[in-house]
Amino acid sequence: MTKALSNPQLIVALDVPHKTEALALARTLAGTAPWCKVGMEMFTHAGPALLEELVALGYKVFLDLKFYDIPHTVAQAVKAASGIGVDMITLHCQGGERMCHAAREAVAGLPGKKPLLFGVTVLTSFAQGEMPGIQESTADFALTLAKGAQMWGLDGVVCSGHEASGIKASCPALMCLCPGIRPSGSAADDQRRTMTPAMAVAAGADYLVVGRPIIAAHDPRVAAEQILADMTSAA
Repeated sequence: MTKALSNPQLIVALDVPHKTEALALARTLAGTAPWCKVGMEMFTHAGPALLEELVALGYKVFLDLKFYDIPHTVAQAVKAASGIGVDMITLHCQGGERMCHAAREAVAGLPGKKPLLFGVTVLTSFAQGEMPGIQESTADFALTLAKGAQMWGLDGVVCSGHEASGIKASCPALMCLCPGIRPSGSAADDQRRTMTPAMAVAAGADYLVVGRPIIAAHDPRVAAEQILADMTSAA
């Protein structure tokens, strides 16, 4: 059976330089998107306290630090993040089977709520031929890593919308989380493999991560609502 959400969900990336700005944006968007993403920039600036405040505001929290290290270190990092109360954690599929198994076992041994583990396949900033040492196409390499993620017991993978349908067809136990989402007419910025919200949902995305198109909008709440409407039209 395919592991998929009945209604794809929007995750707003709080990719801003200051904690006060992140919390202000989270309060503005309260009641629209159910999820907030905290990535490397914001976590380095604000630390675990921000995650706790977002949980207190009622958000599900996606901690996007893309763990990639020896198995023991990643397992301990996953335990630490889980203790803060986050709902989703990323790690790199290229960390391999032992690392991913260690993370999975760390989560399985936790009491109470357990965070989802998503494996990063190919960053959406990579275009064809830009991955050092990788000769496969971006789609083929993403699928290779996704097949590993399924065998290693991860809940899902991070991939572009362009790879989602192929991954869902070959790896029915996985959910797909898609960054690089750009509403029609939006700038691609440093992303290379982008999709509109409706296209990504139609391709099988379960979670859509959107940052700059919401953050940079004149009215972030309206921008988020428009993206949700686009997602609903495809679903």
